[in-house]
Amino acid sequence: MQRLLSTYLFVSRKLTPELLEQIAGAGFEGLEIFCTRSHFEYSMKPEIRAMAGALEAHRLQLVSLHAPTSRDLSVMRQGGMPLSICEVERVRRVEAMDELKRAIDVADDLPYARLVLHMGGSREMADPRKRDAAFSTLEHLILHAHHAGVRICVENTTSEMGDPAYLRAFVDETRLTGLRFNFDIGHAHLSDFPEDARIEKSFSPLRDLVSSVHLHDNHGEKDEHLPPYDGTIDWSAAIKTLQSASQTSLPMVLELKEKTGPEALSVSGQLTAARKSLDHLEMAWSA
Repeated sequence: MQRLLSTYLFVSRKLTPELLEQIAGAGFEGLEIFCTRSHFEYSMKPEIRAMAGALEAHRLQLVSLHAPTSRDLSVMRQGGMPLSICEVERVRRVEAMDELKRAIDVADDLPYARLVLHMGGSREMADPRKRDAAFSTLEHLILHAHHAGVRICVENTTSEMGDPAYLRAFVDETRLTGLRFNFDIGHAHLSDFPEDARIEKSFSPLRDLVSSVHLHDNHGEKDEHLPPYDGTIDWSAAIKTLQSASQTSLPMVLELKEKTGPEALSVSGQLTAARKSLDHLEMAWSA
């Protein structure tokens, strides 16, 4: 199992060479960079090239980017305008598509395999107009990404349009053959299925089209992004489900949220906790 970390853990700060050094020192081999401009200025070629050099220097592979979710410069800003491929208004939808193309174009100077994106916001209600908007946007993005050597992967979320059954029906009906999925196990644990069936029931519709996985835990009530085994996911059962994927050797990215307030840890403390959770998972996976 390759040790992969999402930089969402440190999204509130600049992704510097010093931070990359600490991540590599904690035993991680690759990254998924979360695209928000205060964290990584993905539209500026000098910064992209500098990031490529820093990653190479610390022997870290960029496996994927997480698409920006907000028009604001910082993901932490309150009241930011969401960036959605489901925008019914054409002008706003084109703005969103242009921003996502900027993220795809990072691959010109810093190659990576997958762009992970959401089908709208966290509370996106299913709507035929939004479905058509998403189809139009994804049709363009898949072609643009193909030329850059990037695969578009839509992530299951807790919204109606991010529901796994909805996503599968969307692909089957639109015949977007180039589209794949990123299975987010934490989001699946927040579904409406009985708790002991949430992961399997969520994974089942997407099984043959899953290209990557986000690993994190929660207590089944809110999206906490905890290290595996710190919540209530049955990881023994979850591992069996993930091992049933059609694609072998699924890239699995640890996607944690930085602790703040009284529970705040240093960067090294958070990386140590992240590494220990992967140690536990690797042992269970091998067993």
